[in-house]
Amino acid sequence: MLIRRFYNDKLAQASYLIGCSETHEGLIVDPNRDIEQYLRAASAEGLRISHVTETHIHADFLSGARELANRAGAELLLSGEGGPDWLYAFAESDGARLLRDGDSFMVGHVRIDVLHTPGHTPEHLTFIVTDTATADLPMGACTGDFIFVGDVGRPDLLERAAGVAGTMEAGARQLYRSLQRMKDFPDWLQLWPGHGAGSACGKALGAVPQTTLGYERLFNWGLASPDEESFVAAVLSGQPDPPTYFATMKRLNREGPEPRRSGPVPLLESTGAVGDAAKRGAMVIDVRPAKTFAAGHWPGTINIPLNRSFLTWAGWLVPYDRDIYLIGDNRQIAEAANDLALIGLDRVAGALPAAELDRYIAAGGKLVTTPQLEVAELAAQLNNGKPTIVDVRAVSEWRAGHLPGVINIPLGELTARLDELPRETPIVVQCQGGTRSAIGASILAANGFSNVVNLTGGFRAWTDAGNPVEKP
Repeated sequence: MLIRRFYNDKLAQASYLIGCSETHEGLIVDPNRDIEQYLRAASAEGLRISHVTETHIHADFLSGARELANRAGAELLLSGEGGPDWLYAFAESDGARLLRDGDSFMVGHVRIDVLHTPGHTPEHLTFIVTDTATADLPMGACTGDFIFVGDVGRPDLLERAAGVAGTMEAGARQLYRSLQRMKDFPDWLQLWPGHGAGSACGKALGAVPQTTLGYERLFNWGLASPDEESFVAAVLSGQPDPPTYFATMKRLNREGPEPRRSGPVPLLESTGAVGDAAKRGAMVIDVRPAKTFAAGHWPGTINIPLNRSFLTWAGWLVPYDRDIYLIGDNRQIAEAANDLALIGLDRVAGALPAAELDRYIAAGGKLVTTPQLEVAELAAQLNNGKPTIVDVRAVSEWRAGHLPGVINIPLGELTARLDELPRETPIVVQCQGGTRSAIGASILAANGFSNVVNLTGGFRAWTDAGNPVEKP
């Protein structure tokens, strides 16, 4: 038996190849839309992908299970648990085998036992893995969004992200009972979770790639909860706000994701084409670093830097019903388009190479800049009649302490709440360290706010300088 982990840093998402070296068969668990990586890995190991499955209907990325199974000629195995509302709509047409609690299947000499572990979602499965060629006891488990390193899956997403009212508490109680079922397994059982640190599928996921059930029994708060009531209270408190795109992912993954589009992004030949695209209602995203964007950018564009948080903020801020144009160097354009496809944002209609901006400047053109404000300057302005300050951190961060008199609008909500802000007075955008506020400032400027500045260093720099802080 062999196992290989694939990890996408921007999604904080893990998928797995489990193979049998004797029969050359392989299983892929929880594939994302970048299916080429699994085909290459299987080929390198001398395996044929014979089975494809997933632990549940995902909310944070578009599943590649359907496309991979079709491309590889593999058997597609999907959850048949959770009731009629949570069955895969495409399962019958695709000839998928439905898995239920207590089922098992073989990948060569590797046995996969199916455990129904609802709570995060009603249909969630855990896969118990036994290498029957050498052992009669399980080695590990693919736990998906059930048990993470140091945390457990959140049961509130169906209600908070997908709008299924009244499911949070019921899901929390299901999750507690699913965790109790794990008491039947030995401490040595390795756990291979579906997410790591940075994922919004839990509160405080660890960065270690795998763990053991025995270790989690000792140090995972979810498995250590003394009773159901205390667990329910704890698991429903302090969960991060789910990005708005989660609801779309849930729907598309249930209905059946379409194959991703292929081919390079068409390149625009002039800066004027960007303006024309914006006038047609397209969203123009500059993926260059925030400092580069602030120093000079095309008017009307928003800045979502191509870093580990790129997909999080793209999922919050980019609509699915509009064409998308990108600005960056050639590498950034290709990477950003590939990343956007992972969450189903396929309408990338074109891109402007950053070199075209340089040519525009060389020809005498002028770009827009984003003014930066130091905390000392802001403190002086507050003493002489304050500007409007917009804190784009999460509500929980704001409640823990904020600048005096700020308006709190979390970054993911900013576009929908523009009418709450004055257009006639200067606006200072502020976050914890200056990253989210740079995105927020670009959103305001792109929507016609003419006097917007970004607070350099954010709340951290403000408190480090000893300035006053308020709490509600």
